[in-house]
Amino acid sequence: MATNEPNAAFERLLRETGWTLRQCAQAVNRIGTERGTPKRYSAPSVHQWLSGSVPRADAQPLILEAFARRLGRPVTYAEVGFPAPESGTEAAPSGTVDGIIGLGRLDMDPSRRSVLGVALFSVALTVPEWPDVVGRMEAAQTGVRTRVGMSDVRTVTAMTEQLSSMDDQFGGRTARPLAAAFLVNTVAPFLRTDGPEDVRKAMMSAASDLCYLTGYMAVDEGLHGLAQRYYLKALELAGASEDHLTYCTTLRGMSVQAVDLGQGPIAMRLADAAAASSPQAGPRMRAFLAGQQAHAAAQVGDRRSALMYLQEAEVAMDKAESREKAFGSYDPAALNYHTSQVRFEMGDALGAVAAMQESDQLRHSVYRRTRVHKRTILAERQMAVGHLEAACQTWGLALDDYPLVHSGRVDERMVGMFRLIRPHTRNHDAQALYQRARTVVRPELVPA
Repeated sequence: MATNEPNAAFERLLRETGWTLRQCAQAVNRIGTERGTPKRYSAPSVHQWLSGSVPRADAQPLILEAFARRLGRPVTYAEVGFPAPESGTEAAPSGTVDGIIGLGRLDMDPSRRSVLGVALFSVALTVPEWPDVVGRMEAAQTGVRTRVGMSDVRTVTAMTEQLSSMDDQFGGRTARPLAAAFLVNTVAPFLRTDGPEDVRKAMMSAASDLCYLTGYMAVDEGLHGLAQRYYLKALELAGASEDHLTYCTTLRGMSVQAVDLGQGPIAMRLADAAAASSPQAGPRMRAFLAGQQAHAAAQVGDRRSALMYLQEAEVAMDKAESREKAFGSYDPAALNYHTSQVRFEMGDALGAVAAMQESDQLRHSVYRRTRVHKRTILAERQMAVGHLEAACQTWGLALDDYPLVHSGRVDERMVGMFRLIRPHTRNHDAQALYQRARTVVRPELVPA
């Protein structure tokens, strides 16, 4: 589709970025690759857009996100001179409960999964601060039920725990549609039902936990923009219920998402915001926050801060473990994972491998999805330091559990495994792994 007039709005934005036509095309291609839909745009493509040609619908969100990342602020379709997207591709409604229903319905319907892919991770996302969300929530809108009670809160909490356990065992692709359906059909009506103030706050806190978990599961499937939208709803609900713990946990989760995508500066800001929002954290929570600060600091090249935060996490973990062993929260396995990440970012590949091995040995057996995912990372790093046979063994352990795990992140690592092993198939261990993987990994991921 083309117009008769040059796109002056696009030209203004391009001039603001300081990019050449080639640099603009490269930025769009990078985001397409990040999303899993690689593009091959070039300078002539950008020239066509400047001349009034409207890019394909699937490319437009990539272009908006490229501009947003470069300029550090959101960019709209109108601002770039593109027509508004069709109904169903816009962001969720602004109201907290309406937003949850909009996200959940989209997530429940397999026929609309392509719409979810439009939502990209954005470094220009506006994250509300605690004073901006505390105590705020739209008025109750009474539905079929007339009152909400603590038994309803316990239902939401128990269901969230069950969904979290399913995610740990089977991955986000299995559990997230169930979480979305529960949010839409049960939790949203509870949030719109009147009740005593303490019960209303407890319900919003429980809903915040569930939104955070659903966002985390969206990250596991690689739907990063969708995850951000769930995370924002979690922040709104945490503020409305004055739940500082979930607010901090959500900010940290957003930092984890950012650092895993290589967005170090935004990861650092989010990790620092989480720590600043939890001034009275106990030792385990402090370790939980400081470990993430250490990883983010290492990724942005701040070696001194990374080591300082890592030491702080280690001291806090020692205090926490001396008081009680906490199953299901930040533990020594998680701390060793952060140690590995810090060492890797600072160029100590052997140290990173050693810490990741320690993490694997300490991890509780119920965390199957995490075990498979982290073992694939360990195998990649063993390959990087020349330990081919050890890497093959580690990938083999990951394959033992793989058929039971439905995770976009794990699938992505398995694709990487084939690419890394293929040049070494003259080695007996590598050949055996390659052949076994071809029979175990999902057929659509196996190379021809």
